[in-house]
This record gives sequence, structure tokens and C-alpha cells, in this order.
Amino acid sequence: MNTAKNIDKAITSTPSDREIRMERIFNAPRERVWKAMTDPALIPQWWGRGRKLVVERYEFKRGGHWRFVVHDEHGVNGFEGRYREITPPVRAVQTFEWDGMPGHVIIETVVLEDLGDGRTKLTNTSLFHTTEERDGMLQSGMEQGANDSYAALDEVLARLG
Repeated sequence: MNTAKNIDKAITSTPSDREIRMERIFNAPRERVWKAMTDPALIPQWWGRGRKLVVERYEFKRGGHWRFVVHDEHGVNGFEGRYREITPPVRAVQTFEWDGMPGHVIIETVVLEDLGDGRTKLTNTSLFHTTEERDGMLQSGMEQGANDSYAALDEVLARLG
């Protein structure tokens, strides 16, 4: 088990003019990572990164609607989308929209690869409508936010183990 404290960072790249790809290896089997990422009781423990997160809606099925609301010192932020594809424990495709920018819908594809040694490689590819939307997301601090969430996910995975 990795005893390093939050030093693992996702590798971020831009494979096309409309995509952001983040790759991160977790020291946990794929089934455990899938569970932590899809169990509505566990999601607030890592997605919220220490802030209060309310799962207002969670229909984990093709066409299902999800909505998470984060409460912090800056106010309330809602995020939501619909599931397009779910292939446990390998792949999920969903839309992602932030209440602060309605109409700017991202398509996120998450793939979990079993590395065969008790570790799992997560690849999250976000497809934006325009290059400007992609670049705005890159400049928004999303990379740090994702790394903070992944560090919190490490802690959840260790507790599950």
C-alpha cells in the first residue's frame, strides 16, 4: 500500500483541441475503485474534498440523472448530468454541467484499467463543445480540484481496504 501522503498527481494532457485527459493510478483493485466512485454513500467522502456534498439525485443507470450540490464558505454549487453508458467495473460515460455555466455540457468518459498488481489506472477524458470551453476549464483550477478529489479518493480506498 502507498504510504505517501497526497503526492500522487494526475497526468493531464490535451489530446485534441476539445479534450482534457487526466490519468491517475490508485493503489487499489479496480472493483474497489469502481465501488468508491459509484456508491452514493461514498461519493461525498471524496468528491466534496472535505466540503459538505449533498447527493440530491442519483440514478446510476443508462439515461439516469445525477445531481450533486457542494456547500462551502463561498456558497452553493450544483453539478449534474445524465449517464450515457455504464459498463461495470470498467467504463462510465456521463454528461457534466455546472449550475454556474448552464448550457455548457461536457461529456466525460471514465475508464478503469486493472493493472494486474492490485492497482488501477483511471483515465478521465472530458470532451468540450469548443476549444474555448476546454481552455476555460484548464484555467479554472480544475486540475488542482481533480487532484484534491483523487487524494481524498485515496483515503476512501484505504478505508475500504
